[in-house]
Amino acid sequence: MNNKILIIKTGNTIPSLLEEDEDFEDWFVRGSGLDSIRFICCAVDKGETLPPIDDVVAAIVTGSPAYVTDLAPWNEIAADYLRILHGQKKPILGVCYGHQLLAWAFGGEVGFHPRGREIGTVDVELTNEAAVDALFVGMPRLFSAQASHLQSVLSLPKEAVLLAKNRFEPNHAFRIGSSTWGVQFHPEFSAQVMSAYVRERRDEIAKEGLSVKELLESVDATPVSAGLLKQFSKLLMNGQ
Repeated sequence: MNNKILIIKTGNTIPSLLEEDEDFEDWFVRGSGLDSIRFICCAVDKGETLPPIDDVVAAIVTGSPAYVTDLAPWNEIAADYLRILHGQKKPILGVCYGHQLLAWAFGGEVGFHPRGREIGTVDVELTNEAAVDALFVGMPRLFSAQASHLQSVLSLPKEAVLLAKNRFEPNHAFRIGSSTWGVQFHPEFSAQVMSAYVRERRDEIAKEGLSVKELLESVDATPVSAGLLKQFSKLLMNGQ
């Protein structure tokens, strides 16, 4: 079981996609370009026990319908585990909730975004520091990504390096140390998944004054941000 890439699952996707037998871990495995045998999945939100650290070479932390500020007991369990992985310089990629959980674990502040929800295909801009970052190197400075969140990293951990932002979200990506990354956007989401999320949230979106029609019309493929998963895999392979 050693040398596994651990997917730390912090919740499930929306019901309409679960009905199609699709969930976060499926999209991460598919997007990685690696064989599924390389992965192990642990649902910490369901009380599953995380595997021994020595069995794991890297970790991906998924999104979740939960909020970090709920302070569920498993948050601290996952945070302790991530701090150990980070201390051993084992690569970590936190996405959406995972991004926020990493920031919280290392002393950042997480909470509801003052402007509300970010959802749909959005533009993201890299910082100068991203040009020499192992995960983001070679990416264009501006690219599109899928996003769906109400909470955000309101302030980064002191040691974090900001890697990406946009007009709505000032902390779309960061790195701590040499191999721990958080991204608020969803590199694992296809355009079809993104559209499903907009449709699932249509009542809330309409109440918030956003146009469901315009959001759906603007959903597009995001191959550049999706490429982060293969780049993360490449880093792992080079490190083996």
